[in-house]
Amino acid sequence: MVKSFEIQGVEIGGARPFYILGPCVIESEQFVLSIANDLKEICDSLGVSWIFKASYDKANRTSAKSFRGIGLQAGCRLLRAIGDELGVPVTADIHSPEDAYTAGQFIDLLQIPAFLSRQTDLIRAAAETGRAVNVKKGQFLAPWDVRYIADKLETFGCSSYVFTERGTSFGYNNLVADMRSLHWIRELGFPVVFDATHSVQRPSGAGDRSGGDGVLAPVLARAAAAAGCDGIFIETHYDPGQALSDGPNQIPLKDLAGLLAKLKQIHELSR
Repeated sequence: MVKSFEIQGVEIGGARPFYILGPCVIESEQFVLSIANDLKEICDSLGVSWIFKASYDKANRTSAKSFRGIGLQAGCRLLRAIGDELGVPVTADIHSPEDAYTAGQFIDLLQIPAFLSRQTDLIRAAAETGRAVNVKKGQFLAPWDVRYIADKLETFGCSSYVFTERGTSFGYNNLVADMRSLHWIRELGFPVVFDATHSVQRPSGAGDRSGGDGVLAPVLARAAAAAGCDGIFIETHYDPGQALSDGPNQIPLKDLAGLLAKLKQIHELSR
């Protein structure tokens, strides 16, 4: 039996799938407001539940010269304003206990990055905010290892959490997405999200930045929907080639409605 909970009207682990959608990073206030409104229009037209995602700070970029975002306070306040205006939950990744305490005042779903998924102090800080938590399974962890992260969250008072599968390290500069992971994590009783766009990332695969195979993201998303995951995470951009972070693995916004329609159909057949 997979546990379920609700975030601002979006059921996690229920009969209906949900989607985490948005650009990799807040490139500007105008950009993120525009894409959030476009996403709402798409999701409303399809009748799907969704959470808006955009990072206020990309703290794990390959190069020190890479764009990181608009910062903690400004980013969290902007995301909260978007969530309130559009009536959707919002999420962003946090990188330190100090981030958690601040973001917890604004963000509905706190996201623990994969590289930090075993950091006890960060998990404790996120749990103690009282917010729901999404932990991205580290690329170095087996699916069944998430039970120990769940134990930490429960120990620190958090019972509303979900895990995200985002691929496993496979040699150098490459990841492999194992659809069995989705089954095994759900078998443990935890709701699971599949990150379609980061699973096709090639970490540091383009020199001083990460590469990716964005054309394969829809393929893996469809496979994950068929495997019966609870949600799908997709980063999207008007022009991925011009994105300031993770462009190679993002899906063009113009292609998103068609993909979501297909995923909705597949989910209905598989659940």
